[in-house]
Amino acid sequence: MQNKNRFLDANIPDDMAATIRPRSLGDFIGHESLKQNLSVFISGAKNRGEAMDHVLLYGPPGLGKTTLAHIVANELGTSFRATSAPMLTKQGDLAAILTALEPMDVLFIDEIHRLPTAIEEVLYSAMEDFKLDIMLGEGPSAKSVRIDLPPFTLVGATTRTGLLSNPLRDRFGIDLRLTFYSPNDLAQIIMRSANILGTPIDAEGALMLAKSARGTPRIANRLLKRARDFAAALNRERITADTIKTTLFQLHIDECGLDEIDREYMNTIIQFYAGGPVGIENLSAALSEPADTIEDVIEPYLMQLGFIQRTPRGRVITDLGYKHLGLEK
Repeated sequence: MQNKNRFLDANIPDDMAATIRPRSLGDFIGHESLKQNLSVFISGAKNRGEAMDHVLLYGPPGLGKTTLAHIVANELGTSFRATSAPMLTKQGDLAAILTALEPMDVLFIDEIHRLPTAIEEVLYSAMEDFKLDIMLGEGPSAKSVRIDLPPFTLVGATTRTGLLSNPLRDRFGIDLRLTFYSPNDLAQIIMRSANILGTPIDAEGALMLAKSARGTPRIANRLLKRARDFAAALNRERITADTIKTTLFQLHIDECGLDEIDREYMNTIIQFYAGGPVGIENLSAALSEPADTIEDVIEPYLMQLGFIQRTPRGRVITDLGYKHLGLEK
């Protein structure tokens, strides 16, 4: 399965992300209730002169968890340190990061559900008491050493809260869930990004692009960049609705934002498993995609649209799914 349109997995290049990434809560579009609460938590911590409580951000990929972590640090006026759980393979890796923190710093750990158990246990005392307990040496001569840490705020991000251990999740005082964006909010994000990138876009085109962006800002910005390429190739000064239609057609993305892999996923269940139910392992083998990619990347949006259902016996295509593909059940 090569050369598929995989906008969901793609990260915006660093230079582009640095340009269009919001730097304050005021610039962050959507999730009004979440922003209001986060603003209160930030103000409270600043007024008390304390580190803000630890924050857990969770939701599907591309919704702004990393961006919000940056914003927390910017709003607090502190430094931002970032790492990813898969990079922390031994206790010394975490110890090196924690001991390098300055008071009130924000430490961001992406994919925090993938922390090894041994490292997670070291993190408990760091989060609760700002103490680092580590073992020096091995065997009978090994000894435990406790190191004082400066007060800091840990921001953890995950797409799979079910894989977080209860002890770790309970140590986050602030628990924030990000959901898919509405087309109107995405259209605002697209208009803002287009303005920053110096590529004007019509309101109609922005809304059309938003409806095909799977409720995800990362995908919206990716599609905007592709539309900018098509506009430049056609010698057009603005991105219009016609340009968006051309872009989506060439990228094989339909009006609901489904791409080739989404349709292959649904067609596989229909053609080989009579519409389901079918287990995730069978689907993984049939599509040559890892099971966690199917669960975290492909299925959430299809479920939101009501095109598939997860049942105790496996995945099932719904009537809406058949209708979208132009098939009869």
